[in-house]
Amino acid sequence: ESQQEKSQTKNREIAMMLLRSRLLDMEIQKYNAERAAERKSQVGSGDRSEKVRTYNYPQDRVTDHRINLTRHNLPSFMDGDIADVLTALRAHDEAERLADAQRA
Repeated sequence: ESQQEKSQTKNREIAMMLLRSRLLDMEIQKYNAERAAERKSQVGSGDRSEKVRTYNYPQDRVTDHRINLTRHNLPSFMDGDIADVLTALRAHDEAERLADAQRA
């Protein structure tokens, strides 16, 4: 396929250009696939199973499903007393980032 010219040097140059082009295309496809997967994981499907929090008024509790935190005294939470939830979310996020950094 790369023997278009009579000169071996020219054929080598053509083959190298073709190889570079194919490698670049592969890198671009890989990058685009990674970005698409990342976007899809962030957006989710919108199913009910992806809910972030459950507010259970009869049992006076709120549950954050991202970090499996259940807290009682729902009226206090609804009035803005959410410091403990924010602290738990930050700790969970930090732990995930550290785990990702160790894998990389």
